[in-house]
Amino acid sequence: MYSFENELYNKGISTIAGVDEAGRGPLAGPVVAAAVILSADSPIEGINDSKKLTQKKREALYTLILEQCDVGIGIVDECMIDKINIYQASRLAMKQAVLDLAIRPEHILIDGNMTIDLACASTSIIKGDSKSASIAAASIVAKVTRDAVMFELHKKYPQYEFDRHKGYPTKKHVELIETHGICPVHRQSFGPVKRLLRA
Repeated sequence: MYSFENELYNKGISTIAGVDEAGRGPLAGPVVAAAVILSADSPIEGINDSKKLTQKKREALYTLILEQCDVGIGIVDECMIDKINIYQASRLAMKQAVLDLAIRPEHILIDGNMTIDLACASTSIIKGDSKSASIAAASIVAKVTRDAVMFELHKKYPQYEFDRHKGYPTKKHVELIETHGICPVHRQSFGPVKRLLRA
């Protein structure tokens, strides 16, 4: 898991931030990114791609990561997603997350084929959350943070059951949109929502 970090550590680069996002695919709510700088001397056991962890394990690791690491968060809401598209919104959230770190990283490891508009050395890693511990840590923080946002939105719009599907385009979510129409946090540029608006 530490292969990419170790390569940089061996080059004398010690401040490495892993960056990942959660929420590119949903029909509602924000996209959330996290940046995490792990300690090379005090690794956190059990870190893995957030999608491979149970909710209980994710939340336990989330707490440890926040306690032991430098963490930055970036959130871009559905209005901006509709304005600049989800790819650019994801890049913006990632940039915000890196800028939110207390320490300026020497190198950034980014999940996927994304790039961030920052004057900092970076490496994009396909499936990085399964190849880099710092990206995996960022995936955990981004996922838990976004889930918490969607739980809060569920309280405001309970008819859409955001607590269950987190805004993703499940069959049930689409049915609820067809029944109740859209609400202010739905992404109007996304297919099923756009089709309903045109109906």
